[in-house]
Amino acid sequence: MLDDDMTLRMAEHRYGPFGRATVKPFSRAQRAVDGGALLKTYVGVDPERRRRREVESVRHAVHWGLSVPEVLATGRCNADSWSVFRVLPGRPCGVRTDRAIEEYIGHVLGLSQRLHRSAPGLAPGPGWSDEGGCPEPRHSFLLNQLSSRCRLRPWWAALAEPLQPLESHPVVYLHGDLKPEHLLVGDHQLSVVDWEASARGPAVVDHTDVAFHLIRDLLYAGVEPRRIPVGLMTRLPFSGPVLAWRLLLWLDRRRPRDIDLIAALDIHRLAAEDHAPAAYASLARAVAALRAAGVPR
Repeated sequence: MLDDDMTLRMAEHRYGPFGRATVKPFSRAQRAVDGGALLKTYVGVDPERRRRREVESVRHAVHWGLSVPEVLATGRCNADSWSVFRVLPGRPCGVRTDRAIEEYIGHVLGLSQRLHRSAPGLAPGPGWSDEGGCPEPRHSFLLNQLSSRCRLRPWWAALAEPLQPLESHPVVYLHGDLKPEHLLVGDHQLSVVDWEASARGPAVVDHTDVAFHLIRDLLYAGVEPRRIPVGLMTRLPFSGPVLAWRLLLWLDRRRPRDIDLIAALDIHRLAAEDHAPAAYASLARAVAALRAAGVPR
């Protein structure tokens, strides 16, 4: 049961000891020695807001019948924001074979039917709590996730216009970071972890995340661009402009100079592509070139 008043020291005493940290760009994770709990420390971009967002979304997801990690404790300690989650059984979805990729995409589509819920007056934004105020247009919600330096890039205006059709898409609840390691397959149950990027917006944003992570991670695992199974991803709802935006979001959150490694023409072509296999193949070539240029995963 969640104890909001617990300090980090108390949490470590009750649920730890915790082992060596696994460091990601925006978090550190430490598994308890007994394997029963995970201490997650939020770092980087707005850690306190991400902590609150994840705890809130997990509480909502439980009421919707989704299998999610129980929040055992959460709080702040000096400059750190942290949560302790119960570790769920299951293994991350595999994507090493075409069959595994098909199964993974099937899990994503099944999750979408349960997760992507709309509600009257729901507006785009981070987290699942619509706090009112002036509703943000769907395309602005995406563009505003890019840093201010991106507004000076030659592709900025050309990307904003193709994103306009999103205004006709319903606003739903989003996981915000769907990828194989965040979907755990157990005995007759699919569990979903890592909700810190949860948001409200068009469902195609989640589906684009799936395609982007799949292509990027296969390439960084050494798969050649021509061998990326782009045809298997056509079951996912597709948007060329959102795919172009997702590529830029990745680059924007890497090294400061990485955003300049992509040509404006490549972004224009990707955003204008309305044929999913061709767009995914184009993305694969672009990411392969960026990997060769030294962009970190």
